[in-house]
Amino acid sequence: MVTDSTTRTDIGTATILTCATPTAWVSAACANQDLLLIDHANCEKKAAATALNLMFQYGDRDAGLQESMSRLAREELRHFEQVSRLMRKRGIANRPLSAARYAAGLRGHVRKREPQRLLDLLIIGAFIEARSCERFHALEGSLDAELSTFYVGLAAAESRHFGLYLGMARQRGGASAETRIGEIAELEAELINQPDRQFRFHSGVPA
Repeated sequence: MVTDSTTRTDIGTATILTCATPTAWVSAACANQDLLLIDHANCEKKAAATALNLMFQYGDRDAGLQESMSRLAREELRHFEQVSRLMRKRGIANRPLSAARYAAGLRGHVRKREPQRLLDLLIIGAFIEARSCERFHALEGSLDAELSTFYVGLAAAESRHFGLYLGMARQRGGASAETRIGEIAELEAELINQPDRQFRFHSGVPA
């Protein structure tokens, strides 16, 4: 069950998320909109890179994964371009940012041996997309109309991406996927609820 919800959770993501975005993060996002957009653009690039890496690592033995990741990478790059255009419109200059601990914190628990490694990567991909979707909805109504509308539109895509990763994990992992989803859900909730000194799109509670 999702608790401490700042707004509605997008349909489907509640099946794996065990906590909602803290209201303190939403307040920090409203106060740091330049950082929000810069890091969001970075996240879209990283999401495309993740899809391409999975293509290269597993595509030769998994045609279905290769085609799905190819389409996903293209869509993530389109989202990057959309965020970049919005930044230019608002006069926000891109600049290097240190990465949030969120994705690295999840990927630090990826198992080394196959097929467990692929299963973990797919499940973690599902959590990242689910959290992105949930955060887009958490911001709805708290930002200006243009940005709120933009993020609600992106939430539908993130929900599709979440479903893609989760479906591939369940198809390839069977019953073991459900156990692993529960384990990673606990790790994900810890990262979301732990204090963070730096604000990022996937950061925890502002310290």
